[in-house]
Amino acid sequence: MTDTGPQNRYADVSLALKQGRETLIDDLLAGKAPHFLDDHARLVDDYFRNSYEKSVVGPKMDIAKNPYAVVALGGYGRGEQCVFSDIDLLFLFEKRVPRVAEDLVREIIYPLWDMGLDVGHATRSIKECVAMARKDFEVLTSILDARFICGMSPLFMKLMDQVRSKFINLKPDMIISWLVDSNRERHRRFGDSSYLLEPNFKEGQGGLRDYHTMLWIAKIKSGIKQRRDLEYYGYFSHDDYLHLSESLDFIWNIRNRFHLMMNRKSDQIHLEQQRRLAETMGIPAVNGNLPVEYLMGELHGHMEYVKQQHEMFLYEMEQQKRLQRKNKGLKTTEVKGLKFNRGMLNFASPEKILNNPRLLIDIFVESAAQKSPLNSEAKRLVADFGYLVDNDFRSDPEVVRQFERILTRSSQTFEVLNQMLHTGFLVRFIPEFKAVVNRMQFDQYHLYPVARHLLYTVKIMRDFDTDAPSPGDPLAVSLYKELKKKKLLLWAALLHDIGKGEPVEGHSERGAHMAEKILLEKGASAADAKTVAFLIEHHLLLVQNATRRDINDEETALSMARIIKRVEILKMLYLLTVADSMATGPKAWNDWTSSLLRNLFLKVLNILQHGELASGRAVRLVDKKRQAVAEIAAEEMPAERLERLLNFMSPRYMLYTAVEDIPRHLRLFSELGERPFVWHIDKSTESDTRTVTICAKDRPGLISRIAGVFTLNNIDILDVQVFTWRNNIALDVFEVTPPPDPIFENERWERTRGNLEKVLADNLELDNALLRKKDDAVPIQPYTAERPSEVVVDNTSSSFYTIVEVVTFDFPGLLFRVTDALFKCGLDIWVAKIATKVDQVVDVFYVRDFDGQKVDAPLQVEAVKSAIMEILPGDGSTNG
Repeated sequence: MTDTGPQNRYADVSLALKQGRETLIDDLLAGKAPHFLDDHARLVDDYFRNSYEKSVVGPKMDIAKNPYAVVALGGYGRGEQCVFSDIDLLFLFEKRVPRVAEDLVREIIYPLWDMGLDVGHATRSIKECVAMARKDFEVLTSILDARFICGMSPLFMKLMDQVRSKFINLKPDMIISWLVDSNRERHRRFGDSSYLLEPNFKEGQGGLRDYHTMLWIAKIKSGIKQRRDLEYYGYFSHDDYLHLSESLDFIWNIRNRFHLMMNRKSDQIHLEQQRRLAETMGIPAVNGNLPVEYLMGELHGHMEYVKQQHEMFLYEMEQQKRLQRKNKGLKTTEVKGLKFNRGMLNFASPEKILNNPRLLIDIFVESAAQKSPLNSEAKRLVADFGYLVDNDFRSDPEVVRQFERILTRSSQTFEVLNQMLHTGFLVRFIPEFKAVVNRMQFDQYHLYPVARHLLYTVKIMRDFDTDAPSPGDPLAVSLYKELKKKKLLLWAALLHDIGKGEPVEGHSERGAHMAEKILLEKGASAADAKTVAFLIEHHLLLVQNATRRDINDEETALSMARIIKRVEILKMLYLLTVADSMATGPKAWNDWTSSLLRNLFLKVLNILQHGELASGRAVRLVDKKRQAVAEIAAEEMPAERLERLLNFMSPRYMLYTAVEDIPRHLRLFSELGERPFVWHIDKSTESDTRTVTICAKDRPGLISRIAGVFTLNNIDILDVQVFTWRNNIALDVFEVTPPPDPIFENERWERTRGNLEKVLADNLELDNALLRKKDDAVPIQPYTAERPSEVVVDNTSSSFYTIVEVVTFDFPGLLFRVTDALFKCGLDIWVAKIATKVDQVVDVFYVRDFDGQKVDAPLQVEAVKSAIMEILPGDGSTNG
């Protein structure tokens, strides 16, 4: 037989790995690879071992004098080799790294790179490895996971012995503290993946890193070698270990399938990818849930289990530390039928539960009081004896009182309610919860599934009553402390989205009926049940009006006051709105939303406390402002000129414009001269926004052109107030987001000014410029495209204006095109508000025709709808 040569020998080795991977991946897709991670790691091991045997460079290295070993690190070292996971490798030498080692690395690693695999490698001596492990704990954790592949095995053993004897055994507590602190920081950055709609399999709370942290700590404390040792060394019971393994296998399977779908390593699954993954995996619809809802519900459940095991692991470790401290003992309980096991709550025996079913609620009350979790056995017993919660137990006055005690008084409300949810107790106690447990909200607005969003809303509400720093709304903190019936507000927080169990419109009204029934069954008075139902039915009232209506319009606040009627209810509704928005996510709660909501609340509060504003009072207010402006501006211009300019200003402008702003507007007008426009840009004191006040000679389509220029420069419009003085001067006030690059903000504003000058001089075609920008934009995601666009023309909410609502998907130039369509319909825009409705936008316009009349003729209404629908994506629909 003839030698085929080193190149052909390596080709054979590479081909074997490539073919082996292809076969293994086919088995994975067919559901026939239950041990994919191990099998995949072994395939890679075989490649390195065969390469070692056939190496041309190896014999030149004089292994007898300077032995070396090839060592697997990190996930590869643990044998957790997902489809596109990195292959981390250490070429370990006893004394020094010879120059020829680079040739060895190239010989072995390059073929893997040619195959498209990500290979990370290091070439170090034992001394260098120990020194780096001392300085960099991330290097230490990779060595903790190290596994010998080929070469001189005694060398590998020597490395592990030295790392342990020279560092780990000397400072185990310091290393473990670093691991715990790093975990907290990771959770802060990546969030709780057991809750998030777009979870991170690896780094988020409940992800694989939580399991890795437990593994590393056990390796440091007990020197365990593999995952199975977690049970053998007593870190987990047999059942807990089996459940943990099941959860990890599920997460790894999803991660592998996701890698294949994306054709690359990826650990965060975004909304638009989730349906694709469910379809690719052939997930069936289960119990009325869509395949993607079932898939993500299962994923969240398994990540929740990993999260809870990780929390209990760290909690128990902390309890053991307490025992080691002088005069520190484990916790005890005086509740008969309960006991503590290693710092965690459990039942004294299953018989105790049968004899006293109230223990099923008592254990959660004690958990809240002692700030201690239920252990695994207790959670299992709660689930096993859940049938005792059915029927009369749910309405037992003492049980309801205990539940409300948890709901209203516990500083650990979120954690205890979460334990109730995870064990199934909450669904038994409130059966209506079952429909929202895994109910997903497929949009870019909500961060959490419905049930967990409800629990998070409760947590935020309770945070209003703590001494912690303000959670983002000082007014909410002060209002919450004034409330007399906090219990009703907490019930409303817990149930406000309970109507989302059915995937159809009208969840607020449906939820209100459900909540009233629930409260009555639990023994609440009819009045209290109706209060909770009212709060739930109207929990979107304030935020929708704040973001979609002109809050300076007297009628907006009046209509709210007529619905709400009582100051106490207004305060509760405001608090529910704030907590709900905060729990929804940053697209629902930000500085701008907060500012709008607070201003609307204060206006409605003023009406409820002092009565409805009469027109006579408005006239007196305008006269008072005119006098104040005259006094301020007296030194800047002659009284006769000032009087003439004030007479040009409409009553609406005088009513809604702050006294201190009017002289600034007058100065802008004085600067205008023959220019097409002048502007002034202010940074808002209440939010990270900019107020752009533009004074210009009025012309048809002015608002549309300004909107187009802002869009061209990536400046989002949040709100517009349009005022036209009687001397044909337009005074338009735009509330906008700042330009995207804060360092060069002034330069961006100058460019925007130049664009607007060109547009007003007809030297820049906005249509073409925005079309080019649209071509470069990110396309609408397929899952959002299922929602139709909608145009609503409202002639009832305002006495003087027609309100046009446009619900659609955002794209560059949208506001320009809508305002242009309104202009071409012969309509003047007086107020424009830009709001977000889930992953869509809601553009709201207060309009009148060029004669100053509302658009209420049927033919006019249809013409407006048709004109706008023509420029929107999708087929859409229209409503009156």
